[in-house]
Amino acid sequence: MNLSGRSFLKLMDFTPTEIEGLIDLAAELKDKKHRGIAHDELRGKNVALIFEKTSTRTRCSFEVAAHDLGMGVTYLDPSGSQIGHKESIADTARVLGRMYDGIEYRGYGQEIVDTLAKYSGVPVWNGLTNEFHPTQILADFLTIRERFGKLKGIKLVYMGDARYNMGNSLMVGCAKMGLHFVACAPRKYFPDPELMEQCQAIAAENGATVEFIEDPAEAVKGAQVIYTDVWVSMGEPDEVWAERIRDLIGYQVNSKLMAQAAPDCVFMHCLPAFHDLNTAVGRKMSKMFGVDEMEVTNEVFESPASIVFDEAENRMHTIKAVMLATLRK
Repeated sequence: MNLSGRSFLKLMDFTPTEIEGLIDLAAELKDKKHRGIAHDELRGKNVALIFEKTSTRTRCSFEVAAHDLGMGVTYLDPSGSQIGHKESIADTARVLGRMYDGIEYRGYGQEIVDTLAKYSGVPVWNGLTNEFHPTQILADFLTIRERFGKLKGIKLVYMGDARYNMGNSLMVGCAKMGLHFVACAPRKYFPDPELMEQCQAIAAENGATVEFIEDPAEAVKGAQVIYTDVWVSMGEPDEVWAERIRDLIGYQVNSKLMAQAAPDCVFMHCLPAFHDLNTAVGRKMSKMFGVDEMEVTNEVFESPASIVFDEAENRMHTIKAVMLATLRK
């Protein structure tokens, strides 16, 4: 697998063999990390991390991974650069490309990370856009493979709002890697029809299945993975909470739903999750709408079936694999 010099913007850009190669590399790097074997192959290189949307897992994963690989890191938050304000995306890309060996972007439209890749002259990595979240899917797939020993044939059901980065990226990833993907949501929360059609064509080439089902009980039959995400994405106004809670409360992942899936079914979530009242947002929504648990109940989140923290750790290993694969000669 030779990905040297390439950007990692969305899974659609990569073949199943390349995606599998990144997962294999991540597993190798995870083993080295756990055994205390140094792997600072990129010593002397430097990367810039642009965060227009804040994050715990993505920032920590990129920073620790970069340090493990021997690289220097500069973190730029919304107040730390002029990107898109006093300086265009293209101009920022050309400046940073002269100083850094790679650039990560986490923020808004996919066109921003695409522009950074076009003009910077160095690999650019998508840490999350409105449309796609490819590094999360690599972590999810490594986690699924660790649990089940394979990816092909695994049935994964995504519950809730499937129109944005997580629903899109899981659908693309499952189609590429031969999983059985189901988006379970009210019809108006299904992904973009053009992307749905494209993924169904990709699935046909790779022995995968892509389905869209409104009934949760039907959707989770035989499911080995039930996946969900928060109902309101970063950057959306508080006003949408009422509509989302009304429309999606029937798609909450709870013990009854898990019991309707396969006996070995696991629960996954990209985090953070609103499963209790231990967050400011959770308390605010509870006070406003009387809902103490949202996309997942605390019982499921804290159950033995929950592998969300395995996922969270694997963000770092898979991000490390992406940086190493694209920066090494």
